[in-house]
Amino acid sequence: MSIKTAKNQKFMTDRTMTSSSAVLTLLLTFYCSGNTYGEELNNRRFPQDFMFGVATASYQVEGAWNEDGKGVNIWDVATHQVPSPVVNNATGDVACDSYHQYKRDVAILKEIGADFYRFSLSWSRILPSGFDDKVNKAGVKYYKNLIKELRANNITPLVTLFHWDLPQSLQDLGGFQNDIIIDRFVDFARVCFREFGEDVQYWMTFNEPISICHVGYALATLAPQINSPGMGEYLCAHNLMRAHAKAYRMYDEEFRSAQNGLVGIDVNGAWYEPSTNSSEDIEASETLMQFTYGCYAHPIVHGDYPEVMKKNVARRSALQGYTRSRLPEFTPEEIKYMTGTYDYIGVNIYTTELVTPAKGGSISEMGIGPDAQVTSWQPEEWEKSSSSWLKVVPWGARKLLQWLGSNYKGARFIITENGYSDDGRLEDDARLSYYERYLSKIRDAIEFDGVDVFGYTAWSLMDNFEWMRGYSEKFGLYQVDFNSPNRTRTPKKSAKWYANVTRTKCLVETCVE
Repeated sequence: MSIKTAKNQKFMTDRTMTSSSAVLTLLLTFYCSGNTYGEELNNRRFPQDFMFGVATASYQVEGAWNEDGKGVNIWDVATHQVPSPVVNNATGDVACDSYHQYKRDVAILKEIGADFYRFSLSWSRILPSGFDDKVNKAGVKYYKNLIKELRANNITPLVTLFHWDLPQSLQDLGGFQNDIIIDRFVDFARVCFREFGEDVQYWMTFNEPISICHVGYALATLAPQINSPGMGEYLCAHNLMRAHAKAYRMYDEEFRSAQNGLVGIDVNGAWYEPSTNSSEDIEASETLMQFTYGCYAHPIVHGDYPEVMKKNVARRSALQGYTRSRLPEFTPEEIKYMTGTYDYIGVNIYTTELVTPAKGGSISEMGIGPDAQVTSWQPEEWEKSSSSWLKVVPWGARKLLQWLGSNYKGARFIITENGYSDDGRLEDDARLSYYERYLSKIRDAIEFDGVDVFGYTAWSLMDNFEWMRGYSEKFGLYQVDFNSPNRTRTPKKSAKWYANVTRTKCLVETCVE
């Protein structure tokens, strides 16, 4: 789970965008076809091979932050700052204690009938120094035991290599702003493929690249808390995408023939809905979609950043006096190397924002917002969750999938996160309703729009450490008693509902085949 891109962020600019009438005609056709959708639930059963799962992330659930040879990561450092940047001074030192309670985790996965479990590997638990000079046997054993327990219960592991907890030793060298990270990530991926690959079919390289780069290296509201909009965030994006491509090619060359696994990446943001049907608002929506999703999906599909992103950043960089664009360029060799470096694309879906071209602002401003020249917001009257950024807008899920299917034809998608926050209550009808309505729109996208979606992942298996929000916001299907020594897990109403969905592949009492 993340603090989503553009959280409470107004994207400012000094001018509106222009484009050819042909492009505007295409955009008008797409954006004006079904601006919103009704709330009637889809009564079609999900395909028999459609997979339902749940997700967690290493730092959010494992605990054992300094046990069995684990090294220090950037979240260990961030949460131990004085004063703490985290609500109520919370840390992930113990979290849900999944390091010791993994068998209970698998038991509750079985209780809800999960087809798969998406979890991440702690880089510093496996490679304590961040480098591959020493592999921590205890860390490898923990993940092997977890994978073995999953497979013994017919639950497929879907493994994310990196979910934000970078070894501090690598951050000390610049983290994702230093291209040394590329080969270091490939080294880490190689160890993971070698140690776990025989039992893992699905891999994700990075979780939410835009959260890593924009929120971590521009807004400074996620670790490593770097404030470098329009510079550090673009260096991060560039190095991250090259790291992904090199790890993918390495899997191709060294492991795929024997392991026959699939490697992807997941992308995120909001669905950016035009605030009106005007051509200006429609173009603003398209631009922000390209700056968020396109920045990370476009390179792996087409080899390069979206044209609107390259043009906007280059133009504003020149106006600011730079001799070259602040957005790094891929070489022709890198474009060829990166093209097609995916087997599937994960999508984290939560919410929707309205957009319009921004007015005013200074040419000196840098970052996604000023470079995209778009402002976004959420109407106060939209249905709320416990998270300020998460408004409940089910129809946005279908619109987002339509856009992805249209821009990346032939790609297969899996929903790698979708969830709702509350206060942790057991009678969580609002979460149940959220899942139900979002899943219905995802089913619509499959049935009516032809988007190839092969799985869905609920966030999260259980209440956990929600980054800078600590334990103040709860996303779990299972309630966790954080005052209990063994972190007792108790199923919520939504867990029982989800168990029925995984069993029947149906959202209503009687489904149409």
